Amino acid sequence: MKNTFKITGMTCAHCVAKVEKGIQELAGVDKVKVHLKKGTATVTYQEEQLSNETISQKIAEVGYQAEVV
Repeated sequence: MKNTFKITGMTCAHCVAKVEKGIQELAGVDKVKVHLKKGTATVTYQEEQLSNETISQKIAEVGYQAEVV
């Protein structure tokens, strides 16, 4: 499955790296692409292993707010 999350609070490349690293730590993630200017993260993952809620929670854990768009 592939979903895009709107992320608020990112201001720099360090923020992007922090979000990407956090999401990549989750089991079942295949690919992550975070866009600073768009304020989004596109995540490709195994639906049977991971949910949108879990991804959003992980983004919150690293310090940002997220919602599926």
